[in-house]
Amino acid sequence: MIFDRKMLGSALALVLLAGCTPNDTGLGDAVRANYAAQVIEPEPQYAEAMTASGDQTAGAQERYRKGNVKQPVAEKTTSGVTGGGASGGGSSGGN
Repeated sequence: MIFDRKMLGSALALVLLAGCTPNDTGLGDAVRANYAAQVIEPEPQYAEAMTASGDQTAGAQERYRKGNVKQPVAEKTTSGVTGGGASGGGSSGGN
C-alpha cells in the first residue's frame, strides 16, 4: 500500500489541530453568571425624575463653610426585640 505524503501530512495536521480546541466550550460560564448577578443595574428606572435645587445646594455649601452642618437623623434599621442565645453554663471538663 502506498501512502501519499500530502494525504498523510493533512491527516496529521487535522489531528494536531483538533487538540487545540477545548473540550468544554462553556468553561467559565459559572464565573461570568455569578459576576453578572452581582452587577448593579447600570441604568435604573426611577418612579420620579431626579432633580436638584440650586438654592438648597448653595445653602448646604454655606452651612458647611460656617461649620453649621445639619446632623443626620438617626434611623433604626431593624425592628423588634433581639433575643440572646441560651447559655447552658456547663463546661466539658474532665476530672
